[in-house]
Amino acid sequence: MIFKKYFHDIVIGFEAIIANKLKSILTALGIIFGVAAVISMMAIGNGAEQEILEQIKMVGVNNIIVTPSEVSIGSSNESSEEEKAGAKKFSRGLTMMDLKAIQEIIPTISIVSPVISYNYSAIIDGKSKPIVLEGVNSNYFTLFNISLQSGEIFKPLQEESGQPVCVIGDNIKTVFFNQEDPVGKSIKCGQIWLKIIGVVERRDFTASASDEMGISSSDNKIFVPAQTILMRFKNRALIRADEVESANARRRMVVTGTASARGSSDKNPNQLDKIILQVKETEQLGATANVVKKLLLRRHSGLYDFEVTIPELLLKQQQRTKKIFNIVLGAIAGISLIVGGIGIMNIMLASVMERIREIGTRQAIGASRKDIVAQFLAESTLISISGGIIGIVLGVVLSKIITMAFDIKTVISFFSIFIAFGVSALVGIMFGYMPAKRAAEKDPVESLRA
Repeated sequence: MIFKKYFHDIVIGFEAIIANKLKSILTALGIIFGVAAVISMMAIGNGAEQEILEQIKMVGVNNIIVTPSEVSIGSSNESSEEEKAGAKKFSRGLTMMDLKAIQEIIPTISIVSPVISYNYSAIIDGKSKPIVLEGVNSNYFTLFNISLQSGEIFKPLQEESGQPVCVIGDNIKTVFFNQEDPVGKSIKCGQIWLKIIGVVERRDFTASASDEMGISSSDNKIFVPAQTILMRFKNRALIRADEVESANARRRMVVTGTASARGSSDKNPNQLDKIILQVKETEQLGATANVVKKLLLRRHSGLYDFEVTIPELLLKQQQRTKKIFNIVLGAIAGISLIVGGIGIMNIMLASVMERIREIGTRQAIGASRKDIVAQFLAESTLISISGGIIGIVLGVVLSKIITMAFDIKTVISFFSIFIAFGVSALVGIMFGYMPAKRAAEKDPVESLRA
């Protein structure tokens, strides 16, 4: 009933917009760009948040990553006596013994996996491809939520005896086997032939994912049992005669001053490149990480030649930071909507002054103050809503352009569109009411004299 009562006033407001197209478009620009900014900024924020959630899934829930690091000893003036003493201590680096100690001693640990990485070339029928050969155990696939598209993972007997079996990544399957099923076939790495028992499912790997947090693409990897790496490829914990001679040569060069002492640390002494641990409960992550640090520190003669990282906590911290950043982005974009509303108010106030005669004529032929308010309020609201619709389209297009041009993930949500459109309509009503009220308060006699 109310709509029917004021329908004629809304029609008059719509006709006024059509009659002044250029002015109406310029008036709506603030709303158009404001809505587009809100949608595109929130899309960027949602994309960043979703990317972090995907990374949390990729690093696994409740995982702790232990990686080797160089022992840093300060200068003679700044280093403490403990640091100086530490320089004389010896640590074998991360080893399988460390992994077993962690697994047996710390009760909050559910599963563990070693990681030993080497760069090799995979060869079949003269075709070669650089790959990463990674020694792990069957727990690794659970730790990182890795699924298989075909085949199976390592069996306990294959792991313990170091059998030459492997699980390959999707890219390796594509390069060497194309449309064939690789399970049951063999692939050569270095001098060793490995029997393929499974193929990893392809995973979307984001560029911002960090290998430091244990996230890396599995598509170009060949996974073998860790014992297979140690028995059939290379075991860095074993000292060979040529390595002893090389170390002695470097030591002689250091003594004679022909080489820096740092040259002796070029060789990676760690048997393992990573130890991945999974804690039973999220609440135990921090405490377990501290216990792992203390245990390894004792085993490594008091040397901090390792780092303990909790990827999930780091990513959740990033997520909280992103949320704050999203709020800031939304607020900045929202300000442009307010500015657009102020623009509508200014233009409508100017329009009232320009159309005094029209207002006076309508009042003279029987239009009430409510009719005048409805007319000018309809104008501002229609301009704002039209600008909101155009802004939504522009915001969606802008989000797609950002994704294609800058490789930034954007996720457009219905909530952001609803908020942007709702605010644009509200802005039109709020900032259009004052000019509409001023128009209605005009004296019809004075308006006709103007």
